[in-house]
Amino acid sequence: MNKLILVTNDDSIHAKGIKELISVAKTFGDVIVVAPEKPQSGMGHAITISNPLRIQKYEGFDDVVAYACSGTPVDCVKIAIFEILKRKPDLLLSGINHGENSSTNVLYSGTMSAAIEGAMESIPSIGFSLADFDSDADFEATKSISSQIIKDVILNGLPKKTCLNVNVPKLSLKEIKGIKVCTQAHAYWDDKFDSRLDQFGRPYYWLTGNFSDVDKRDDTDLHALKNGFASVVPTHFDLTNYKVLENLKYLEK
Repeated sequence: MNKLILVTNDDSIHAKGIKELISVAKTFGDVIVVAPEKPQSGMGHAITISNPLRIQKYEGFDDVVAYACSGTPVDCVKIAIFEILKRKPDLLLSGINHGENSSTNVLYSGTMSAAIEGAMESIPSIGFSLADFDSDADFEATKSISSQIIKDVILNGLPKKTCLNVNVPKLSLKEIKGIKVCTQAHAYWDDKFDSRLDQFGRPYYWLTGNFSDVDKRDDTDLHALKNGFASVVPTHFDLTNYKVLENLKYLEK
């Protein structure tokens, strides 16, 4: 029996990246797509609770059943499992994201939140991102690396409650040195807001800032990407800091 593969993303069902990922996924099984009808980047693990969710058939992919969803990437995964498929798929693939999701970007990423939701449902799940924000980015190298990783995951599986965060540098396939399994780098956004006025003279704010890589370890995803490797970070959703549990026992009453 063919594998049933769910494909989603956060750049919307119309993005080039999801089309490229579908072309890879089709070589491994039967694909169904449930993706946001409009861009949902930066939504993190948000779910829709104050508005109705709507889905409609999407005819933009040859030989693949697809639905556009009015909600977030996590909404797409949930509604796919419980309403469209009525079962859990054998594999969940999210992406290919336009722009990398390395380091703490994973906390904001809708692409990775969809993969994490899959892991929460005990589905082998992988999020793929390319370090290129261009809407017409060249995904050929990412497709090749994605194919390698999907094949290995199908053969070997993943630990329960764990998904993979895969990031590929903006390089040609022959320039990429290989694949590195990494830790998540400790880095952050140095946030700033531009204060502006709209055409009616009303103030508004635009979030800007630079990404600060303060982590100088050589085993991180950022280090791998900077040195020409695709990075793979095993990711889970347990945010407990186990190292400090005993240190905080003084809080118990």
